[in-house]
Amino acid sequence: MLDLAYVRANLPEVEATLRRRNADPAALLGDFAAIDTARREAITSLETLKAKRNRLSEEIGKLKRTGADATALTEEVRALREESESLEATANEQDAALRSILEAIPNIPDASVPEGKDETGNHLEKTCGEPRTFDHARPHWEIGEALSILDFNRAAKISGSRFVVQVGAGARLERALASFMLDLHTGKHGYTEVMPPYMVNSRSLFGTGQLPKFAEDLFHCDDKGAFVPGQLEDGDHWLIPTAEVPLTNLYRDETIDLARNETGTINLCAYTPCFRSEAGSYGRDVRGLIRQHQFQKVELVKFTTPENSMAELENLTLNAEAVLEALGLPYRRMLLCTGDMGFGSMKTYDLEVWLPGQQMYREISSCSNMGSFQARRANIRYRPAGQKKAEYVHTLNGSGLAVGRTYLAVLENYQQPDGSVRIPEALIPYMGGQTVITPQAGL
Repeated sequence: MLDLAYVRANLPEVEATLRRRNADPAALLGDFAAIDTARREAITSLETLKAKRNRLSEEIGKLKRTGADATALTEEVRALREESESLEATANEQDAALRSILEAIPNIPDASVPEGKDETGNHLEKTCGEPRTFDHARPHWEIGEALSILDFNRAAKISGSRFVVQVGAGARLERALASFMLDLHTGKHGYTEVMPPYMVNSRSLFGTGQLPKFAEDLFHCDDKGAFVPGQLEDGDHWLIPTAEVPLTNLYRDETIDLARNETGTINLCAYTPCFRSEAGSYGRDVRGLIRQHQFQKVELVKFTTPENSMAELENLTLNAEAVLEALGLPYRRMLLCTGDMGFGSMKTYDLEVWLPGQQMYREISSCSNMGSFQARRANIRYRPAGQKKAEYVHTLNGSGLAVGRTYLAVLENYQQPDGSVRIPEALIPYMGGQTVITPQAGL
């Protein structure tokens, strides 16, 4: 969420930013200036009335002590109290209206972010690894079903479409990938592993920006009807769309000590399932593991100072790239343009892995600097050295990596002419020494 004072002082710039993001300033900002003016006038009038009431109350006290009649002044104070209550109600209404506007405004892109309308405006930063050549590269769903390590039909029977059952060596491959990623990030990259809850309340989803804007993309567990903006209950439950939500909210409403780490940054990682309704996908990527309602991911989250956050974005992205490089998977880094960025991001790199079975690069990690956008919503602060006043931290997050998409990338990039799949060298210890996946009995 943006700071009210910033929007007030830079309204033309905010309007221009919204246009750069392909958003309609009029629709998002509405009567911001008029509402803000009315709110400030109401607050000023309220303070004036309160001061007058205090003076009159003192005079009433003096009159009563001398035995004089204070009826007229008492009546005036009563009238002022009623007027104050009306002004306070008006100020609260205007404050709620302003907050609703601020909650709907996306983050301000960093100056280094290229302008563009959609993914065609994204900038290629680098390409790493040479794609392998195949006489006939098959997609991962064909490979997995032929090996009997992926069962989409039984998953559909027990849960519906966009689920999968992983079997035998396939299930172990999923576990191997997650363990490898966690060991790499905790052992070499300095992250602390966390196992958070997989269900969160509305306040947590509001804090990271999923609510209220993206409610339809989430799974709401409680029978409390549709989500109502402004009504954030601690007792309701939602399945997490990403571990970014519980990890970031670990410090909600806290002032954290960044100085406890010599880098001035807190690094957390978690392996969790993620649940998404994919409400806006409209039939895209219905085959295979690309767009599932449930998938697993290793998430990276950072809390740092404003002056360090862009350098930490580079570090976080390199940490995610290290997984791809260790697995020998060709990939490229894309800098997202203004029209393709996420709602809360000020700068995002997407890592896209090469999939020979589909002859295309597909996103496998999105690494974002959220600036103070989430911290302001979740009220997460730190106290800069030598200062008494606490400031908002900067938060960052990224996949390190999406395990399901890494899984399918391994199947497609390491497929063999005989239908088997070779295990990447880095994963062999996690597979108990197994070097190749061959057809198995299945369920």
